Amino acid sequence: MRVRFGGVTVADSRRPMLLVQYGPGALPTYFFPPRMCGRICSWTRRSATAGRSSAYGPASAWCRQAAWAYAAPPPGLERLDGHITFDWEAADAWLEEDEQVFVHARDPHKRVDVMASSRYVEVRLAGQAIANSRRPHLLFETHLPTRYYLPREEVRMDLLLPSPTTIRCPYKGVATYWSVRAGGRIHEDLAWTYEDPIAENPKIRGLVAFFNERVDLLVDGTPLAKPLTPWSR
Repeated sequence: MRVRFGGVTVADSRRPMLLVQYGPGALPTYFFPPRMCGRICSWTRRSATAGRSSAYGPASAWCRQAAWAYAAPPPGLERLDGHITFDWEAADAWLEEDEQVFVHARDPHKRVDVMASSRYVEVRLAGQAIANSRRPHLLFETHLPTRYYLPREEVRMDLLLPSPTTIRCPYKGVATYWSVRAGGRIHEDLAWTYEDPIAENPKIRGLVAFFNERVDLLVDGTPLAKPLTPWSR
């Protein structure tokens, strides 16, 4: 693993430690032994307990909080004592081997599988048919509802409006969003497409998926319950 700031590699290690955590301000990240962070010594240490905290307790911070470490690792995380991690958004790049990783470290216990299907998928919104497909691709992602990716020719693209919103996913790539015109109003950022997914997920390229949480989704004629997730409204 390597981390770059300002075009300079500030950390480089063959044995970083992966911390998997989820919650407000807490996502999987790598911690580096101090001797693997060659440029850290030239930075100004702000405070022994400066402003940052994680799901597991208070942390120290350096360089405008671009790098941080636990002031006192909580029980179970003692091995992180003295190790350093970095802010993913502040860094120029995180590299796993020679490939860039985005947003946060990949969780080795998380899977993303995509399977072609002949199920009949219908998407409705405000009583209006938005999509009908017998050629969906089903994306199964750990801890998330099944997502149904549909060919564009089986989606009412005349009802979809391009959105400026883009979201980056470490497991799939960059998603571009669509708003949907239905029921006399615009429903913002209701669908998305991966035009250039990462190499591990080529099957969803160019297909359209809708938030199960916010549309009426029927599979083989059976309505699906709206799941409760961070994307529910």
